Amino acid sequence: MNEDKILQMLKESILSFDIEIAVKAAKEAIKANIDPIKAIEEGFAKGIREVGELFAKGEVFLPELIMAGEAMKAAIEILKPYFPTGKGLKSLGKIVIGTVAGDLHDIGKSIVISMLTANGFEVYDLGVDVPKEVFIQKVKELNADILGLSALLTSALPEMKKIIDELKKEGIRNKVKVIIGGAATTQKYANEIGADAWAGDAIEAVSKIKELMGIS
Repeated sequence: MNEDKILQMLKESILSFDIEIAVKAAKEAIKANIDPIKAIEEGFAKGIREVGELFAKGEVFLPELIMAGEAMKAAIEILKPYFPTGKGLKSLGKIVIGTVAGDLHDIGKSIVISMLTANGFEVYDLGVDVPKEVFIQKVKELNADILGLSALLTSALPEMKKIIDELKKEGIRNKVKVIIGGAATTQKYANEIGADAWAGDAIEAVSKIKELMGIS
């Protein structure tokens, strides 16, 4: 199987919400010596992006979105040992990331974490439904460079503003850059709450974080 066919298979495994095919496609990518970052960016991430667009249009629903995310996560576990990270590589920066309180979704966040790790960042995943105090505590503890906030539900959006307000109250807002993402978020909302950046998908998240860190 050539590279183009494998990348297409990676993408289609997500569009068909099929864990078994996603895992098989990941193994094929390794066998063909495809760069795992390329496999994610040009295979899985393209599939996830299309599923996200269909979800926004109401053509697929939350169960399918979750299944697509599970397929992606299972495949990334296969690719992880082949990420170009290790003792010899210098971390590009510390990133704290989590889904805000009131939201239990981690599909997009998991993809972003995998891609950031593959690109050489130290990522600390706080999980889902994370209270603002936990975000603040971890940012302080690690002296984090970036704080990533995720939300799929519009009802959870006000939490993002509360976290940014809390960073200001604690006097550390100028020490950490804040990026937001997730289906409920927009660039307009990022501007409204004073976030430093917004990302519409995992590839854009990596690109924006590199920009915030001054990495070309």
